[in-house]
Amino acid sequence: MMLRSVVAVGIGAALAGCSVYREATTPGMDTSLAWRRIATDADRTKLRNWRKAWSEALPLARAADATLIDGDPALFDPDRAQADAMPPAGAYRCRIFKLGGGGTAVSAIVTYDWRPCAIGEDGPVRHFRIEGGVQRPEGNFFPDVTARVTFLGTLEVGDDNAPLRYGLDNRRNLVGYGERIGDKRWRLVLPYPSFESKLDVIEIAPTV
Repeated sequence: MMLRSVVAVGIGAALAGCSVYREATTPGMDTSLAWRRIATDADRTKLRNWRKAWSEALPLARAADATLIDGDPALFDPDRAQADAMPPAGAYRCRIFKLGGGGTAVSAIVTYDWRPCAIGEDGPVRHFRIEGGVQRPEGNFFPDVTARVTFLGTLEVGDDNAPLRYGLDNRRNLVGYGERIGDKRWRLVLPYPSFESKLDVIEIAPTV
């Protein structure tokens, strides 16, 4: 009888844990709202400081690999935005550049390989997700101004099988902006992410 009670308690705790995980990973962002009504205070501060993040990260990245940074000014120029910032829905390929990291374990510039990514349509909002890799941003592009859209999302890491809901964990929350930087070429800029960098730049391009 005692063993049965212990097993029942264990199963109950496991089910409760699963329930908490489902609740934390259930999509909860109301995309009918303007992004300003959803963003956390911490993310509002990060977005206001987007240029400061560039000014801190870019010199460090250039010192580490000037050929890469100066060889693609469209991608790494803070002021290269063009009109029609919202990328159309469809299949894309993406690669992440992490700029301004420091310390013995993290370089001042880290480049990830191209990965499949997708943009889905939800009215005026676009849902963005990168597939595969250790760090997988996922979230929504909200309309803002002609040359910029605002991104709110979360970071899925490691063997996570679903992203946390935005707003639950400041270290997983992501805020940034999307811009068109060329013909069928966009970037997502994430100032002050929690891991490994001062600024992340994600290149978004058509599949080849």
